[in-house]
Amino acid sequence: MTQPAIVELATEAAQSSPLKVLMSAYACEPSRGSEPGVGWNTAREVAQRHQVWVLTSQTHRPQLEAELAARPIPNLHVVYLDPLGWVYDWSKEGKKSLWDVHFHYYFWQVWAYFIARRLHQAVHFDVVHHVTYVKFSSPSFLSWLPLPFVWGPVGGGEFTPPAFWQELNWRAKIFELLRDQARQLGQLDPFVHLTARRSQIAWATTEDTARCLHRVGAKNVQLLSQLGLNAEEWRTLTRYANTQPTSVRFMSIGRMLHWKGFHLGLQAFAQADLPADAEFWLIGDGPELPALQALTQELGIAHAVKFWHHLPRQETLTRLGECFALVHPSLHDSGGLVCLEAMAAGCPVICLDLGGPGLQVTPETGFKIAAQTPAQVVREMAGVMTQLAQDPDCRNRLGRAGQKRVGEVFSWQRKAENLDRVYRELVQRDAIAPATTVVTDSTGDC
Repeated sequence: MTQPAIVELATEAAQSSPLKVLMSAYACEPSRGSEPGVGWNTAREVAQRHQVWVLTSQTHRPQLEAELAARPIPNLHVVYLDPLGWVYDWSKEGKKSLWDVHFHYYFWQVWAYFIARRLHQAVHFDVVHHVTYVKFSSPSFLSWLPLPFVWGPVGGGEFTPPAFWQELNWRAKIFELLRDQARQLGQLDPFVHLTARRSQIAWATTEDTARCLHRVGAKNVQLLSQLGLNAEEWRTLTRYANTQPTSVRFMSIGRMLHWKGFHLGLQAFAQADLPADAEFWLIGDGPELPALQALTQELGIAHAVKFWHHLPRQETLTRLGECFALVHPSLHDSGGLVCLEAMAAGCPVICLDLGGPGLQVTPETGFKIAAQTPAQVVREMAGVMTQLAQDPDCRNRLGRAGQKRVGEVFSWQRKAENLDRVYRELVQRDAIAPATTVVTDSTGDC
């Protein structure tokens, strides 16, 4: 056998054999959305192809152990750790808004490095991947390991457009100021810069975050949503796709926070030319709930708006299938899982052309409103609501296209296939020569 043939056979064998993947997933929990769902679904799907060791916090241990006892995944090895035995208590309402979670997360990353270094000496990993938190302004110390390092997807570079600050109350303005300062402080952290420079690929959830990643030194930056739907979620959501609403009804889902922009949706509903029996439903609770209820009174639409408060997930999905469209005018959102859920359920999305939703939704699957001024957004959203109310076929066409897009782009299985390709390319490159990155030009500041 010739030397080239031997090399080719060796390459093919390497490309088909499982890799040893180390994942950092501070948040990782089954049957959860947001960050814990991202960590769990990434680890679970990659473990269908490779040997995966996932580092996570003890706070997720009961749920993870129960899930793996009921549905074992032989290739998935979970390593629980917390700095000095400090397990962060997420059971207390409102804890996630406090400063101590950010301190715990930073300290956890340092602790994870020393655990991972010892683990690498025993296991000899092929690649390391930081999965959660989906946050660019905190470092991943696992990037120090002598391995190809994948960062993300990470977000957090999004911000409320200045023109929309005029409608915020003083509490919301303080929140936005502190959030902007925290992002700027993160960009001064030398360990964030080191994480960026050591990443062979840095995935950004949005264009705003991509600019921030370039600013802190990442060279190979690509856009990629951190969100997806697994097979079980897909089957559940598609059951609602054939539901035909009996009346004109719009819906918003999420915590009642100022930056979710629900006040813009209500103002648009008040301006739209809709049938007398049209309704607007809001599902969720939060600090902005009293203000939103007062706004419906001011706009004269209280009789047409129903606040469902927090509902069980299954009931929420049932309500989603009864609506004309999901209204999600978020001012800064690196994700927006509810938009994917709506699209999978055949429900068109009305969002702002900002952040994650602005990348998920296309003209074929919904409506993206340019975020220039509050008055312009309200006017254009009202026009879209009027259009959907008068043209049910448009809703059906957008719904079918949305389902197709989610199935093709946002399934966790497809995402795992992409990760498999990227891991193997990085490992092969690392075996040939020290990893290099491709400089991508960018403009703009954070």
